[in-house]
Amino acid sequence: MAHPVSYEGTAENFDQLVMEPKGELVVVDFWGDGCPNCEIYAAAEPMLLKELDGAPMRVVKVNAYQYEELARRFGLFGIPTFLLFRDGKLLGKMSQYYGKEYWLGVVRDHLPKA
Repeated sequence: MAHPVSYEGTAENFDQLVMEPKGELVVVDFWGDGCPNCEIYAAAEPMLLKELDGAPMRVVKVNAYQYEELARRFGLFGIPTFLLFRDGKLLGKMSQYYGKEYWLGVVRDHLPKA
């Protein structure tokens, strides 16, 4: 299996990309233009996904400014915010990007157990 893929989430495809997949972790990255921590994560994302090679997961990136209704739907107050879903259920949330090890640790803790 290739490493996880990043998708662009919109109001139209959010439920299909996030709520409908079964058996895989979905990390939703709410980001925005001009957000320094969002830019740091975006630069690190390819390396982070490579570290998770073969993991049953995907990342869905949602521009919180463009899709404010999605940010409000989940009560977000700041960006970046990462929501973790599996089987349509919210499992956890990370506010801000605190670096590689923290992000990977939280994501690995929520991956489906083999």
